Amino acid sequence: MPTKLYSSIFPSIFFLSLIFLFLYSTFLPLYTNNDSSSLPTNKFLPSSSPPCNLFKGRWVLNSTKGKPFYDDTCPFHRNAWNCLKNKRDNMGIINSWKWVPKDCKLERVDPWRFLGLMRNRNIGFVGDSLNENFLVSFLCILRVADEGAKKWKKKGAWRGAYFPKYNVTVAYHRAVLLAKYKWNPKQSVVSDEDELKGIYRVDVDILADEWSSIADFYHVLVFNTGHWWGYDKFPKETPLVFYRHGRPISPPLGLLDGFKVVLENMVHHIQKEVPKNTLKFWRLQSPRHFYGGDWNQNGSCLFDRPLEEDQLDLWFDPSNNGVNKEARTLNHLIKEAVQGTDIQLLDLTHLSEFRADAHPAIWLGKKDAVSIWGQDCMHWCLPGLPDTWVDILVQLIHNSFET
Repeated sequence: MPTKLYSSIFPSIFFLSLIFLFLYSTFLPLYTNNDSSSLPTNKFLPSSSPPCNLFKGRWVLNSTKGKPFYDDTCPFHRNAWNCLKNKRDNMGIINSWKWVPKDCKLERVDPWRFLGLMRNRNIGFVGDSLNENFLVSFLCILRVADEGAKKWKKKGAWRGAYFPKYNVTVAYHRAVLLAKYKWNPKQSVVSDEDELKGIYRVDVDILADEWSSIADFYHVLVFNTGHWWGYDKFPKETPLVFYRHGRPISPPLGLLDGFKVVLENMVHHIQKEVPKNTLKFWRLQSPRHFYGGDWNQNGSCLFDRPLEEDQLDLWFDPSNNGVNKEARTLNHLIKEAVQGTDIQLLDLTHLSEFRADAHPAIWLGKKDAVSIWGQDCMHWCLPGLPDTWVDILVQLIHNSFET
């Protein structure tokens, strides 16, 4: 009798045990995954919360801020921006201001970690000299992680560096309008009444040669344009004239309308020709700080501290017609052009508007530079503000690649 009972109960117990093991293995992960402590610690994990805005915040004078990664001996310096070498006043204080975003934490770049992330990848900057200013800061910071870095100028690059320990190239392609342009002197000398000396022909639908064949080389691209789009660069006697499909656009476009059409064409090309998995940024304008006149009108920027927030609109709001209003005007057109694309805005304008104290000004490294060119209230001292731009760009690249 007992043997018969066991033989009838045992299959049932065995079957119930299998059901219990199945239910346990199925629902245990659902329970444990609700415990956040079981997740790996990674500050770049994707989150359902709104993305952090690194571009809004304030500058704080921080005496404990770490020293710049580089000094006046960095081999990638450009002399006019090497403010340590040129004995610019207050460089210690200029580099003691720390950008503190309103709702997030901005990490200081770790050159070793970043180059490790970028191993076997390349970064390209395309645009005008403000992107070159950005690049020099980037190269000097990254060099501390690979002192064997070598100057690099292939593939049409204006300048750059190769980091052999990591097989990484970072370079700049000078294309101030992004579109192709060339000087056409005046053909007729019968009448000089209009004072026209010639025109700069801009083909809105053709890329500048300097970056026309780089799309497949870079894994990160940072574009900019805007600082040459002004009547100080192209006055009425040598204006920009816009062409499409090889013919002058009719009716002729003014400067801002031409800028808008060029943006549309350049963005269209980037979306069509640059690989989808290439990380693309468009850096918004770097504000100028000329006070009392423009660069060729004895403008000055001899300031010893950043502007206050309530001063910014007086300097930069277009409705105030200030000498530095063009940055915000051009930014509006850029934002419209990249809307709906996979190009990320690198909005460094606001945080840079504060820093009237951080330009080379009269410390340009050449005896007669100021008397010839005026003060430089447009580019930035290095080390200096662009180092913060690097911190932000690197954090955004980390966010994109690590998630």
